[in-house]
Amino acid sequence: MTTAVPFLLSLVVVLTNGQYYYQGLMDYLENRFLAIEDRMLIWHEQSNRYNTELRHFKKQTAEFIKGLNQDHGTLRQDLEGTGVRVDRVEREMDYIETQNPAKPCVNQADRMVDVDLEVKERVKERKRGGEEDGYSRVLDCVDIISSIRAMKILKRMGSPKGMWTKDARTSKVYVFNGTAEDTVYQFSSVLDFSSSPGVAHSRPIRLPSLWSGTGCAVYNGYAYYVMEGADELQVIKYDLANGTLADSAVFPVEVADHRPVYSLNPETAVDLAADEEGLWALYTTRESESINLAKMDPDSLDIEQMWDTQCPQENAEAAFVVCGTVYVVYNTRVPSRSRVQCVFDVNDAVTNEEAPLLYFPRRYGLHASLKYNPQEKQIYAWDDGYLILYKLSMTRKLMV
Repeated sequence: MTTAVPFLLSLVVVLTNGQYYYQGLMDYLENRFLAIEDRMLIWHEQSNRYNTELRHFKKQTAEFIKGLNQDHGTLRQDLEGTGVRVDRVEREMDYIETQNPAKPCVNQADRMVDVDLEVKERVKERKRGGEEDGYSRVLDCVDIISSIRAMKILKRMGSPKGMWTKDARTSKVYVFNGTAEDTVYQFSSVLDFSSSPGVAHSRPIRLPSLWSGTGCAVYNGYAYYVMEGADELQVIKYDLANGTLADSAVFPVEVADHRPVYSLNPETAVDLAADEEGLWALYTTRESESINLAKMDPDSLDIEQMWDTQCPQENAEAAFVVCGTVYVVYNTRVPSRSRVQCVFDVNDAVTNEEAPLLYFPRRYGLHASLKYNPQEKQIYAWDDGYLILYKLSMTRKLMV
């Protein structure tokens, strides 16, 4: 009995202390939960504030972007309008240049006498140099271009580079689409060509081999083109009427020695051209930085004579021949207005100083080819897939 009393007292003390500790733990946990609740309330308030600010920022951003889009649209319209006005000014300047050529600084009669004496002196110098038995006078044609009078865009084809032309003795139009193909498309007329979608109304003519570049030509019912082999360049003559190979000849420049005739159109190794006097070839070699000219016999494909035109190959895009005068057209890597910057006449009747300054109307890119039609006095041009006609105004050379 005496031992039970202390035990009970100890048990009471333990229970009392346990209840005290339990109440303290509960108070601690309640305080912590209250603190967490307060922090959650603060976080909730901050989250609502952040959401409100974010919505306001999104609204402001949307309004700002809308304003930017409106400003962009206005600026684009202003730029388009400016471009239209610039094009109109350029056309008006071209027209003014055409209608009002530069006035001579001296009396025209005096100028004619001076030029006549200059040409006679050139002929005397050539005779003294032993050239009188050569090409002292190769041509009867005396026309020279005075201005580019008009431009007409007919249609657009698939390839950005190619050549189209019209046979001077017929009304047929021929399209060489691309730089390495073997199918020529023949149309009955320019009207039929312009009204047909693509090549739908054409007569396809399959050539015996691929042409190389855009230097093809059509002359007196024959297609002339260059085939580039592993070791040599061949000029092919193809009869368009009966669809047969008429002739072929090795061009006297080896593949290893030739360069593209125009630096801005590197696909073209040799550019064949036809004018009033026959067939010509323009080419460049590694030994020369200028463009060379060759007179070809259209029947036998023989080379009759060659000239160094002294016209640079660098930045040249195309060239054409009119009455034995070569007009080399230049541009820039970033296309701008094409211009005739170098002229060479096989009879020395025209020099760069005497030739008129010719600018082509602003277009889309670079000329891939320029082919002259002597009957119509027009140039058939290929420009970034657009097929264009340029009408020319002519004057007479000063001959002796």
